[in-house]
Amino acid sequence: MESFINYFETIPPEHRSFILVGGLALFWIIESGLPLFKFKYNKWQHALPNLFFTLTTVIINFALASLLYKTSKWVDASNFGVLNWLPDMPLWLYALLGVLLLDFFGAYLAHLVEHKVKPLWMVHLVHHTDHSVDTTTANRHHPLESLIRFFFTLFGVFIVGAPIALVFLYQSLSLVFSQFTHANLKMPRRLDKALSYIIVSPDMHKIHHHYRLPYTDSNYGNIFSVWDHLFGTYMYMEREKLVYGVDVFPDEQKNSHIGELLKQPFQKYEKPTLSADVEK
Repeated sequence: MESFINYFETIPPEHRSFILVGGLALFWIIESGLPLFKFKYNKWQHALPNLFFTLTTVIINFALASLLYKTSKWVDASNFGVLNWLPDMPLWLYALLGVLLLDFFGAYLAHLVEHKVKPLWMVHLVHHTDHSVDTTTANRHHPLESLIRFFFTLFGVFIVGAPIALVFLYQSLSLVFSQFTHANLKMPRRLDKALSYIIVSPDMHKIHHHYRLPYTDSNYGNIFSVWDHLFGTYMYMEREKLVYGVDVFPDEQKNSHIGELLKQPFQKYEKPTLSADVEK
């Protein structure tokens, strides 16, 4: 376990790039063979705007990486943060708790706030206006959202007191899980449901991409599902009833155009419609 953690402390940039590209390629292949929905689309054409926003996210995170690194080093050296205030524990538990807490601040809390604050919802809208959710949707984030997510993660590192090894481990797991849960992948229903009690499963997250409330405002987690179960934001619906997108922004052509997507945060606010059928 110690050698595993040490690896992430000094993980080379090319290895992190491999996780991004390799994960994307892996789930691209799997979803092509075991699709949940048989989309009638040009897969490469659909991927183009999503890959563009993946690139902008990488650029922003790279540009701000030193801030994350310095914060992590400071909390470690200053013995500041939740992990540093707890009694000694096995390394595996320390790592699990650290990733769990970083997942709360960097993913769950950030995601929840983006849905509840109107201007932030308009920024996050770019992610939700994909009408054919697949693994490339994972990093379909407006550059402004990439900044927002980064600073939530930075805040998490500060509060949690996470050393850089756990930060890199969390970011790697977060990336792979996001690609996994967005993949147009048909898992056995019982397996998917069972996984959703521990981690975010593909069906669980795709409910979040349903085009109407209250499903749109549910299942905010990225790695662990515990936060949704704990705070009452978990919802379930049958996969066959899923409709992707946002009902008040229905123009699929505009929602597939990079220029239009860059302008989406500055449109008039529209709240998704409340669904008549709600499954607990």
